[in-house]
Amino acid sequence: MEKECTRQILDALLASAGITPRGTLEPLSGGSIAGVYQLDTVQGGIVVKQDDARRLAGEAEGLRALREPGTRLTVPEVLGEGHGWLIMEKLQSGRSAREEETLGEGLRELHSHTANVHGWHRDNACGLTPQPNAVLDDGRAFQRERRLLPLARACHDKALLSAALRGRIETLAGDLENWLPDAPASLLHGDLWSGNVVFTSEGPAVIDPAVYRHYAEVDVAMLTLFGAPGDAFFEAYWNGAAPDDWPRREALFQLYPLLNHLLLFGGGYRCAVERAIERLETG
Repeated sequence: MEKECTRQILDALLASAGITPRGTLEPLSGGSIAGVYQLDTVQGGIVVKQDDARRLAGEAEGLRALREPGTRLTVPEVLGEGHGWLIMEKLQSGRSAREEETLGEGLRELHSHTANVHGWHRDNACGLTPQPNAVLDDGRAFQRERRLLPLARACHDKALLSAALRGRIETLAGDLENWLPDAPASLLHGDLWSGNVVFTSEGPAVIDPAVYRHYAEVDVAMLTLFGAPGDAFFEAYWNGAAPDDWPRREALFQLYPLLNHLLLFGGGYRCAVERAIERLETG
């Protein structure tokens, strides 16, 4: 009965969006957090996600925010959402010319949309982890108070991080003003690991955002955390002007997602957290 009621909710959302199904939901890979499906309709193929309503509302808002600047990045259109469902256009996988260069150019365009405060007007989630986004004027304070310290505390509370390692993170977080300049807050994807970049025949696309505004290098550091784009991406993104302290910024902005992976997936990520801490301590 519950499953039938849930499908009735989806059918009502589809009808309100003017979408007529002509098939059944087919599971897609990559749905470890949410249920992800494809559905054939009279209007064409769509993607449907089922998850916690608040997480999906944050994702839907993030997709709309990423589409708004009109960059060279493809962002799937939100067709409907509510009651634990999110309906999006289906992207056609494929390859295109200059795709890594276009990814770099598109990300640079996205990051050119800046504001004076760091954060977002609502909290969202990075994976299953709630992501606090209450705005702060100073980016160093935002990185410390909204990113590093909450996750260090959460990992310590679950006995995933020793008191000594937590103390080292707290020391590094307190020292940010001594080396990291404040900067305008760029519009970010927020969870831009390689699995959230999809290459299509229309060019590179980004999915599953956790949008907020912060240092532009946050997205770049996430892209290099589990692999890295090719030289064409960096040449297009940096436009020949990478920050002199990029290696240290990379280590800083990888520490938060590594702590998140430690929290979500356990002690296998502790060594990676320690390596990021050591890179920061040595400058």
